Amino acid sequence: MAERPEPVEVPIDALSAEALQGVIESFVSREGTDYGEVERTLAEKVADVRRQLERGEARIVFDPETESVNIVPVERRGR
Repeated sequence: MAERPEPVEVPIDALSAEALQGVIESFVSREGTDYGEVERTLAEKVADVRRQLERGEARIVFDPETESVNIVPVERRGR
């Protein structure tokens, strides 16, 4: 049985501005994404996620097995 390849972190500066925008827009547009009781515009959601990526609170990962990209929160230890 072949080992499942580990997801690969993609630094935001490794993507062009257009590619980064596309990844973030795809992420915030997914079905089932819940932002609470207050509706937010796509631009607001994109700006929030971009800030989280820039602050290191979230990261972009590529899953080679499914060939998909996701944005995940960074686990903080010791809090």
